[in-house]
Amino acid sequence: MDVTILLTVFVLGLALGIPVAVTLGLSSLAYLTYAGIPPVVMPQKMYAGMDVFVLLSIPGFILAGNLMNRGGITERIIRFANALVGWIRGGLGLTNIAASMLFGGITGTAVADAASIGGVMIPGMKKAGYPADFSAAVTAASSTVGPIIPPSVPMIIVGALSGISVGKMFLAGAIPGILMGLAMMVTCYIISRRKNFPHQPWQGFGEVARSFGGAIWALAMTFLIIYGLLSGLATPTETAVVASVYAFLVGAFIYRELPLKRVPGIVVDSAVAAAGILALVGFANVFGWILVSERIPQAIADAVLSVTGNKFLVLLLINLLLLFVGMFLETIAALIILFVPLLALSNAVGIDPIHFATVAVLNLMIGLTTPPVGVCLFVCANIARLPLAPVVVAIFPFLLTNILVLLAVTYIPPLATWLPSVLTP
Repeated sequence: MDVTILLTVFVLGLALGIPVAVTLGLSSLAYLTYAGIPPVVMPQKMYAGMDVFVLLSIPGFILAGNLMNRGGITERIIRFANALVGWIRGGLGLTNIAASMLFGGITGTAVADAASIGGVMIPGMKKAGYPADFSAAVTAASSTVGPIIPPSVPMIIVGALSGISVGKMFLAGAIPGILMGLAMMVTCYIISRRKNFPHQPWQGFGEVARSFGGAIWALAMTFLIIYGLLSGLATPTETAVVASVYAFLVGAFIYRELPLKRVPGIVVDSAVAAAGILALVGFANVFGWILVSERIPQAIADAVLSVTGNKFLVLLLINLLLLFVGMFLETIAALIILFVPLLALSNAVGIDPIHFATVAVLNLMIGLTTPPVGVCLFVCANIARLPLAPVVVAIFPFLLTNILVLLAVTYIPPLATWLPSVLTP
C-alpha cells in the first residue's frame, strides 16, 4: 500500500505538469509520511545522492558549453558543416545534423544543442524554402546525438551510479553517436530527394579550409576532454574545469566574441542549470531508495527472469521499457530510478555493463523526441512557431532511423565496447 501512495502521487504530478524534480520530491515525501518514516531521511538521502565527486564535473561541462556557445562557436560550426555537406540535396538539413554532431562534442546536453543550433538553423532553413515542420523535426532529432558523442552529462550520471569509468563511457558513446548522425543524414537525404528540397552550390575546398580554420579551436575541446581522461592526467571533474578555462580563453581572446562583462551572467546561468540537474539527482535518489527498500527492482528482475533468461530477449524487454519510460520521464530521473536495477538484471544474464549502459542512454535520448514529454520537440516547435502535432509527424522517419541504430547497438555489442577496450587499459 505504501508504494501505491508513492506511485499514485508521482503519476498524478506528471499528469498535472508539475516539474519532474518536484514530483519526485512530493511523491517521496508522501510515502515517508504515510509509512511513518521521519522526514529527516529525505535530506539525508538527497545529500547522499549528490555527494558523488564525479557529479562535480557537470557544472564544469555546462559552463564550458555555455562559454563556447556564447563566444561564437555555433556560427563557426554551422559554417564548417555547411561547407562540407551544404551542396548536397537537402544540404541545410544535412548541415543541421552535422553541426549537432560537432556541437554535441562540446555541450554534452541535447536541450542546449536544440536551442543553440535550432535558433540559427530553423529560421535559416525556413527562409531557404524548407517546410517549418521538417526544419524543426530534423533539429530535434539530431540534437539527441549530443549526449551520446562525448562529453555527455547522462554518461557522467551513469558513471556516478555504477562506478563504471566515465572515460570508458564517453568512448562507448562515440561510435553509436556517429552511426546515429550518419543514419539521420541518409534519412534526411532520402526525404529531401523525394520532396525536392533545395541545395546550395559547392563552395570549394578553399571555403572548407577557411571554415575549418575558424572552427578548429572549438572542435579541439572534444580532443582535450578525451585526452585528459584517457591519459590519466585528469579526473572528469578536473577535465571539466580545464575545459571551462579553455572555453573562456578561446571565446574571449581567440574568437573575441565573448565580452568579459558577460562572463558573470554566463556563470550564474550555468550554476542555475547545474543546480537544477543536481536537485533532480537528489530527489531521484530518494525516490530510488524507496523503490529499493520496497524491493521493486528485485520484483522487476524476478518477473523478467521468470519469463526468459535469454539475454537477447531481456535486452529487447529492457529496450521496450526504457523507450516507454522515456516518453514520460526526464532522462536523468529515469536513469537514477531505473539504471541500477536494470543493470543488475543485465548482469544476471551476462550483458557487459558498458554495453548495457550505452543502450540505456541511447533509449532515453530517443525519448527526448517522443511526445508527450519530449523536451527537444517542444524547444524546436517553439522556435519554428508551430504546434507540436506537425513536428511529431515530421520527426517520425528520424525516430524510426534512431530506433534501428538502437537495435544495431543492442545486438552488436562491439559497437559500444570495442573503442573502450582498445583505448583504455
